[in-house]
Amino acid sequence: MDKPIEKLAGVPPSPGVYLFKNTKEKVLYVGKARSLRNRLRSYFHKSISGDQRKSALVEEAADFSFVVTQNEIEALALESNFIKQYRPKYNVILKDDKNYPYLKITVTQQWPGVEVVRRFDHGGDVYIGPYVSSRGMRQTLDFIRKYFLIRTCRYKIENLTRPCVEYQIGQCGAPCVGLISKEDYKAVVDEVIGFLKGDNQSLLSSLTNKMHAHSEALEFEKAALLRDKIAAIRGTWETQKVIDPALADSDVIGFYAAGGEGMFNVFFIRGGVLAAVKDFYIKDLKGLAYKQLLYTFIEQFYNKDIIPPQRIIVSQKPSQPGALRAWLKKRKGGPVEIVTALRPTGTSDDILNMANETAKRNLSLKRGTPETAIMEELASRLNLSEVPTDIGAFDISTISGSESAGAFIRWRDGRFERDSYRRLKIKTVTGVDDYSMMTEIFTRVAKNLGDDFPTLLVIDGGKGQLGSALSALRQLNKEGLFAQRAITIISIAKNPDRVFIPGALRGISLEDGAQSSLFLKRIRDEVHRFAITYHRKLRDQRMKRSQLEAIKGVSKNRRLELLRHFDGIEAIRNAKAEEIAALKGFNLKLAQSILKELQIP
Repeated sequence: MDKPIEKLAGVPPSPGVYLFKNTKEKVLYVGKARSLRNRLRSYFHKSISGDQRKSALVEEAADFSFVVTQNEIEALALESNFIKQYRPKYNVILKDDKNYPYLKITVTQQWPGVEVVRRFDHGGDVYIGPYVSSRGMRQTLDFIRKYFLIRTCRYKIENLTRPCVEYQIGQCGAPCVGLISKEDYKAVVDEVIGFLKGDNQSLLSSLTNKMHAHSEALEFEKAALLRDKIAAIRGTWETQKVIDPALADSDVIGFYAAGGEGMFNVFFIRGGVLAAVKDFYIKDLKGLAYKQLLYTFIEQFYNKDIIPPQRIIVSQKPSQPGALRAWLKKRKGGPVEIVTALRPTGTSDDILNMANETAKRNLSLKRGTPETAIMEELASRLNLSEVPTDIGAFDISTISGSESAGAFIRWRDGRFERDSYRRLKIKTVTGVDDYSMMTEIFTRVAKNLGDDFPTLLVIDGGKGQLGSALSALRQLNKEGLFAQRAITIISIAKNPDRVFIPGALRGISLEDGAQSSLFLKRIRDEVHRFAITYHRKLRDQRMKRSQLEAIKGVSKNRRLELLRHFDGIEAIRNAKAEEIAALKGFNLKLAQSILKELQIP
């Protein structure tokens, strides 16, 4: 890199963000500094020769630019946004960039409701989450609809004159037409918030008192409804893994590194209850120390639409903890602690050790080197005659029977064998019929693989999906395909995670933290990821086709030409008419017609 002294001399001693670029103006690295001048000068000092990462960066870079900010907090926010935008080669990049859903209780409205959102603001509404599993969030929302009379619609209540079907089926109190008083409705909203925050003891005590009051007033129907609600809440509570009320709302970040790769593991604790667990694989650690890696992880993870908790528990403090705390406080709208432990020998140490150990095991599985002991433990729990070395998994992904897809993945000899993955469009089933879809994809993959079919098969689903796979296997055996092989099929249900084995009356819990449990969850999550990715691709393709097919004059060949030239409908919508008209088979009049039809109303 050309190192013009005059350009370095013009860099101010102010806080800001700097960007190194190559000869093609591609951003190689983004960093922030309290003093831009001092930080950039350090890259051209002889002392960096011992830092291979910095030396390689400076060798490849052809230029740098910078942006001055008012303070270090603004610099941190801008750095995070630039990393998200440019994904530079020399920055550690967090691959998982999706925003997790929250349940939002709109307490700022006259008649609050419950909504599913992926973005938050500081307007005063209550947010519960994040929900790492969208399925788990939907089940929670269904529970609220069934047992609490809070509205889940988005109607403008002041415009309504009669209650909707939600009232008719007993899942809303119909505040829109005054069928519930403001005081009673507020009590319902408070109950929902208490339930979602895990304040179940207070909620159950309040509901029990109300049940007794209705019973003494001879209002037995109302008392019975409360009795059923109490039983349902207790049943839900028993499935939750209570860690420690003292932890309140905390994210526990575990980490393990080996061979230049790393794994962060986050335990989301809400109301003292373990709400979710999520791991994040880092392919190349770039030679960074743990403190700098942790700083990068926190910066990128909480730059998404995730509300930081009141406390983040880590093994060591990250680099620049003061700046991170100030930035997190601004994002949360309240103080955020970054601590290494709550008490010298408290639960936070135990849960942190568990998060670190989980990160270690998951990295081992990711790298394809699980310990033999895990497989032996798995064989024992599933009553297998041999330690499994070849495992297949199936899943179905569909929405209302539309663009239904199936997936098969394989784990063999210590690693995910991606060459053996299969993704399938559902051909013989129409409408919503998960069981028949499972039968179809199981049969098709089995016939395709023949004698190479795995001996242990995992079905993503409950007893119904397991029964479908077993039925398909029996039919294949009748046809003589696997008559001489012993094939075991199990299924994994969610919320709570448990394994179902043919012939067993009850499932085996996977919430015990055992390594074989974590391994089975990873198999299940991998096939689910593969299935839903394909389903979304099919759905997106259908949406693209349908929007263009509806435009007069856009034939199949023209549609393909548009999609070859532009990366999706949004790119076409943002193009100029002249750019479209220049394509083969198009003219200016047709281009203007296309843009008019694609305008968002």
